[in-house]
Amino acid sequence: MKDRELTRLLQTDPDAGLRAALRGYGPMIKAVLLRILPRDARDVEECMADTLVALWQNAARLEQQGTPLRPWLIVTARNRGIDRYRTLRRHAALSLDDELGRTLGELAAFDQTAGDAADLVGALVAAMDPPDREIFLRKYYLLQTSKEIAAALGMGESAVNTRLSRGRERLRRQLQQKGVYSHA
Repeated sequence: MKDRELTRLLQTDPDAGLRAALRGYGPMIKAVLLRILPRDARDVEECMADTLVALWQNAARLEQQGTPLRPWLIVTARNRGIDRYRTLRRHAALSLDDELGRTLGELAAFDQTAGDAADLVGALVAAMDPPDREIFLRKYYLLQTSKEIAAALGMGESAVNTRLSRGRERLRRQLQQKGVYSHA
């Protein structure tokens, strides 16, 4: 079904339009969300539903402006997924990756909550120089692969992995200097 037909169907028969949108774009929306959210089917389904509701609510405007649905849905699903991921992070400490997660887990001398440790790591990442800051944000906050980061930044994948490794080591040293992290 063409985009214009789908946006018209969403306006005239929302149930049929949403079913058609789910058939046509559901797998793509789900793939976008699975890259962002932990593998909890309920969170993915909730964000898929939010994305489709947004499509229904914006159908008239999208048709009027001739907006292609595929990129609009990708951006909308990504934004919904990131919003949900941030909400989950506020409620539960999610590890950034196995190695950095172990580092945070070993914050034995740190007598505040894990949320404070994550905030400190976030502040240290924010203070990094480019392109390291962008690499870390893409890897640990947008959950992009090293290959995707390399393509986006025009770097080699091995250069991205090296910068990530060195950056994690710098974070460890900074945490040690602040007396937050003591390597056992």
